[in-house]
Amino acid sequence: MTLDLRYTEEQEQLRDSVRAMLADHAGWARVLKVAESPEPDDADLWRLLSVETGLAALAVPEHLGGAGATLAETAVVLEELGRAAAPVPYLGVAVAGQVLLHLSETDLLRELAGGGVVALAVPFDIGPAPAPPNGAAGPRLPDVEVSTAADGSPLLNGRVSSVADASRARVLLVPAGGALFAVEADAPGMRRTGVVSLDETRPLCDLAMWNAPARLLAAGDRAATALDAALVAGAALLASEQLGLAQWCLDTTVEHLRTRYQFGRPVGSFQALKHRLADLWVELVQARAVARHAVACAAAGDPDARLAASLAQAHNGPLAVRAAEECVQMHGGIGFTWEHPAHLYLKRAKSASVAYGTAARHRAVLATFADLAPA
Repeated sequence: MTLDLRYTEEQEQLRDSVRAMLADHAGWARVLKVAESPEPDDADLWRLLSVETGLAALAVPEHLGGAGATLAETAVVLEELGRAAAPVPYLGVAVAGQVLLHLSETDLLRELAGGGVVALAVPFDIGPAPAPPNGAAGPRLPDVEVSTAADGSPLLNGRVSSVADASRARVLLVPAGGALFAVEADAPGMRRTGVVSLDETRPLCDLAMWNAPARLLAAGDRAATALDAALVAGAALLASEQLGLAQWCLDTTVEHLRTRYQFGRPVGSFQALKHRLADLWVELVQARAVARHAVACAAAGDPDARLAASLAQAHNGPLAVRAAEECVQMHGGIGFTWEHPAHLYLKRAKSASVAYGTAARHRAVLATFADLAPA
């Protein structure tokens, strides 16, 4: 299958409008203010994204209230959200939406299209597994047990740690007992506890369930396929967010080195710094290619979607961290201060580097495609 990785005219227009909107409503001073507040994310910005503009439901079919777009458009928005380090649950909602799309859960998709927050209740570090017949085990899912109430309805018991983008969720999609269940976040027996996260712009929480009433969504292969496809999509979408983050770090650093003078000349004129930025730019070009390829494969249902997502994460995760580290270092003293936004990007990059599987895990996935035993 031949995939066109270029941005379409509509996607370029979408990027421009999202970037302008974030410049007005998610400047770094605003992001820092939200990070210092007790709120889990920016509720006003999320309302703008989800209710007023419908950007949170791009992939939801039009007859359910969405835009009927693809993952490629969702990735464009995430790229811009990465540039802004925006504190909104967009990625988690997009991944949960992929589960609902695979299961044709029309009611929950309508809720998502109306601005509701639905979250997939798995630890943030869980990534997709290699596909059979390579034989690797599936993702390490949380240990949640399923029992039955007197009326025959399912009850869930167990804990799930470090769930991202679930602090505001009304509905949680919980894998348990080889099936997928929908649980109301405020249901009896359900408790959410915020945990300290390195990244203040993407809060994590622990979930605890004691006979929490649930609704069965799917079981067996149908549930496993939906969950796996969502994790593959999550890894691909995260690569676009990491791309946007790395691009902001490079652009901001270049601008600083052009305008900052030392010894009577721009700091950026020193050859050692030029080499470091040139290397970063080359890796960023590669990052854009693998991120676009991963999303295009996932959107098209390409058989290589899993390989492409792992390739993107194996490259973009470490790149985003390095770009943020270079941004901090090349800004000198101000790069280490709380008042400068560089630390927000470094912490987002470090946190994202373990999301949906570490780079090492994705390299192990790639090794299975080449019939290589991971070291």
